[in-house]
Amino acid sequence: MAILSVNVNKIATLRNSRGGNVPNLLKVATDLERFGAQGITIHPRPDERHIKYQDARDLKKIVTTELNIEGNPIDSFIKLVDEVRPAQVTLVPDAPDAITSNAGWDTIKHADFLKEIVAHFKAQNIRTSIFVDPVERMIEGAAATGVDRIELYTEDYATQYPQDPQQAIAAYVKAAQRATQLGLGINAGHDLSLDNIKYFSDHIPDLKEVSIGHALISESLYLGLENVVNMYKHRLA
Repeated sequence: MAILSVNVNKIATLRNSRGGNVPNLLKVATDLERFGAQGITIHPRPDERHIKYQDARDLKKIVTTELNIEGNPIDSFIKLVDEVRPAQVTLVPDAPDAITSNAGWDTIKHADFLKEIVAHFKAQNIRTSIFVDPVERMIEGAAATGVDRIELYTEDYATQYPQDPQQAIAAYVKAAQRATQLGLGINAGHDLSLDNIKYFSDHIPDLKEVSIGHALISESLYLGLENVVNMYKHRLA
């Protein structure tokens, strides 16, 4: 069974929209774990428009499952991860002005850089993951860096799923099979939802973790946070 890590960026966005501390990010993270979430994911960006760097420090003190920090490994991000030492760091090649992540790494072009960053974090016993598109060459390039896991970028799957689930999942099945052959753990995230998560999970048998934020928080507006967390866990079983 893949574990569910909840991305709380949207909670931070809502908090920041009015200033102050409502909703309380730390309480939400604690509640999510109490409701059954098996991890908390954050993706701090340089402008701190949602997750603030201090949030990472504060969450480290209270998260009892796994803290996953995602981001582009610029200097400030590396220093934050070095300080916080989460269970997992996920390297994402997002531009500073990107609204959200929109592509995986070119692990061939950036091989030397990624090898250096992966080695840096693994030396501190932080599990490492690289965000990649479902392309076998990119999976092979990721494996060559010495990384522990990949995170499959699932926007294409989510977009195609309503029209043709079989076609939507095809590239991901091949990518996952190649990752397993190479000894890589498999995570996944981006636009996964209650509608499409079960089909994805059923077809990626070695899936270790999904990171879900936008859809889960949006669905919770209608269905309630505790209910939605357990609906995801049921679909992942």
